[in-house]
Order: sequence, then structure tokens, then C-alpha cells
Amino acid sequence: MIGRLTGTLAEKTPPRVLIDVGGVGYEVDVPMSTFYHLPGLGERATLLTHFVVREDAQLLYGFLTAEERATFRELLKISGIGPRTALAILSGLSVADLAAAVTRQEGGRLQKVPGIGKKTAERLLLELKGKLGPDLALPAGATAVSDSQADIVQALMALGYGEKDAAAALKKLPPDVGVSEGIKLALKALG
Repeated sequence: MIGRLTGTLAEKTPPRVLIDVGGVGYEVDVPMSTFYHLPGLGERATLLTHFVVREDAQLLYGFLTAEERATFRELLKISGIGPRTALAILSGLSVADLAAAVTRQEGGRLQKVPGIGKKTAERLLLELKGKLGPDLALPAGATAVSDSQADIVQALMALGYGEKDAAAALKKLPPDVGVSEGIKLALKALG
């Protein structure tokens, strides 16, 4: 499974980007929230990915934050919500806004997303209740995960910690911490 890509941003055509990783170009579909925060063409970019294998295609979906990817995966668990609809939801609402809409049971907010009708909004509110909260919502003023933060999360997950635990430990770290020091501090926080 492809969990993360780091390479040169070769093309940007909404909602798809092309990342050149060691001479291999990966086409990755991203929500608009990620698209707008990507660097310029020719610059280095890191995306956390979700790999989908279907009978007729192999697709990569990319996200700047672990919270976006975790929310995308929660959305895919809901009957009738596929990757395209999940991307549309994350393009129309930030993770924090989606979590707030679910907490407050605001179906009207979800219906503003293209392709989401009343019944789908009600199903989303029901299915996501209790699954999106402080663990998945971005804190106010949060920005994209840096390369070192993404490396820390990946290292913790490789050591057997869940994505939510790794993300929670990351929030307790100083924003400019290095990878090796960050892993040590995160392990202490999780211990």
C-alpha cells in the first residue's frame, strides 16, 4: 500500500496533481483544501495517501494532513459514499467544519456541498456522530503537516500506534521539532 509520497510537483490540474518521485510520476486526486495549500510547480511536496484498488482502476488520493486522510477514510465507510463524494465533502468543508456540523447536527451545512442531498446529509450526520471530534478536527489556526511531522507520524504508525494516537502525540510536540527528537518526545507522551 502506498501511504505517502514525497517528490517534485510536476503538474497541477484540479483536482489532480502529478508528483514525480524518483522519475516515476504518480497521479493523485486531492481535495481542494489540499490543492490550494500545495507549493508551486517544480517544488518539493509531501502527500499522505490513500490507495484504492478497483476492478477497473488503481487510484491514489492525497492529503496534506493526517486528519484529512482519517476523515476521508471515515467517509468511505459510509454506505453510498465513494471516493469522489468524500473528496467533494472535504473540498467543501474543512475537517473542523465537518466535525462541527456533525456535532451540532447541521444537515443544511452538508447540503451546501455539491452532490449532497437531504437524505445523504442525514446519513452522514448519523454515521459520523461520535467519530469526528477533537481527535480528528484541526485545532484553530492549524496548517499543513510539515515533512518532519509527517515522518514522525509515519514512524509512530510503523511502531504499531494508531493514526489517532500518533496525531494526538504530534499535537503535544513543539512545531519546529526535528524527526528523531520528535519521535523520542512522542514515545514519552504515548508511554
